[in-house]
Amino acid sequence: MRIEVPAADGTAEAWLALPDGGAPRPGVLLFMDAIGLRPRIHEMADRIASWGYVVLAPHVFYRQGTAAQTSPVAPLTTDEARSAFFAEAMPRIRALTPARSLADVAAYLEALTARPDVLTPVGVVGYCMGARLAVRAACAHPGTVAACGGFHGGGLATDSPDSPHLGLGGATARFAFGHADQDASMDAEAVARLGRALAAAGLEAVNETYPGARHGYTMADTAVYDEAACERHFATLRTLLDTTLTPA
Repeated sequence: MRIEVPAADGTAEAWLALPDGGAPRPGVLLFMDAIGLRPRIHEMADRIASWGYVVLAPHVFYRQGTAAQTSPVAPLTTDEARSAFFAEAMPRIRALTPARSLADVAAYLEALTARPDVLTPVGVVGYCMGARLAVRAACAHPGTVAACGGFHGGGLATDSPDSPHLGLGGATARFAFGHADQDASMDAEAVARLGRALAAAGLEAVNETYPGARHGYTMADTAVYDEAACERHFATLRTLLDTTLTPA
């Protein structure tokens, strides 16, 4: 269902997916990809909720407009349509700076954990640029975030002084990453750099590259969807959540 949640600079739309039954369940904060809060993200949140989690997926571009205004009007089922949309979306992505991200993440976590049907600690998962938000959440809120997944993420381990991987020393979560093969935004050296940072921080992690999968492989409304890679990611994510969050 669509709801609204407080964010750092206003109110953000969000998709809330609830599991069957009324008992409190662990929460999961889902960070969308750059394409927006749209039916595909709703479907993914609903699937995770079916495993027994309360899932909140906020519209992270709320500063630039509504979810409808910042999402494509039709599926991006050709490379040309996908490229054209991303050219339009890049200013929104750049505007979501690390400082703004951290302020929003704190607000979204508060909105999730304040719910009476949510148990803590919680998990976070992100896709594409959302993987950066998930890692920042785990690093900034180690007492709240116990599981962190990032899939076809970009820019997770760069030379920038504010690269997400540099905060891993403050995290306590378990991590699972599924990288796209030959991804220019997360190449083999960046994957290795991320792995070294996870190991140096003493964190339990899966850090894998999916052969043949393109950046965005989970997104069934785009030309880069890869069903096998998507199902592999769901299995990895469920294992991460079930072994970390589910109460005994």
